[in-house]
Amino acid sequence: MKAISNERGVALVTALMLTLVTLGIVMALLYYVTMGTKITASQKRYKNVLEASHGGADVFTKEVIPKLFDGYSTSKLIDNFSGIKLALGNSACLNQKLTLPTASWGAACGANAKKLDAKLSPDASFTLKGMPTQPGFNVFTKIVDTVPGNSDKSGFELLDSAAGVSGVNSGVAPKHVPAVYRIEVQGEKEINPQEKANLTVLYAY
Repeated sequence: MKAISNERGVALVTALMLTLVTLGIVMALLYYVTMGTKITASQKRYKNVLEASHGGADVFTKEVIPKLFDGYSTSKLIDNFSGIKLALGNSACLNQKLTLPTASWGAACGANAKKLDAKLSPDASFTLKGMPTQPGFNVFTKIVDTVPGNSDKSGFELLDSAAGVSGVNSGVAPKHVPAVYRIEVQGEKEINPQEKANLTVLYAY
């Protein structure tokens, strides 16, 4: 009995298998390249929003709060910062947040005053410009906790060491304790609020 030998299809099958393996490798490479591009773009967008949040924290702590302590009215403050479309929350509540401990905030602040969502009843909101021809960023800031200190907020340092009639230092030197505020900040893309970054800031004044 003679065995029948037929190997005419082996080369074709081998070629097809090699083609499939090659296509699989190419598809995997394309997938990783595409995902890498998407991740890089996402990281870039997040970095831009995060920088806007940092900028918003600087504006609120270095510009808005000091002027409120200097006696600026909210209307004057809004006029001074019209370029960034500054909007302030309830002025009575904001004054309580700046001067009273958290437990003493009254009805003017409402139920949302202590919630950590900066976009919910913010104390201040404004718009920071992006790159030329690019949309800007909306920033929301809110004080959610206050620990009052004993430092003089007027800038005259009334708690300096006491002096006698002759002007000689008596040695009484009260310890200066600044007020400490916990501030929640949220920055988001002006045209796409889903692109956002949140910060928690501890600010001593």
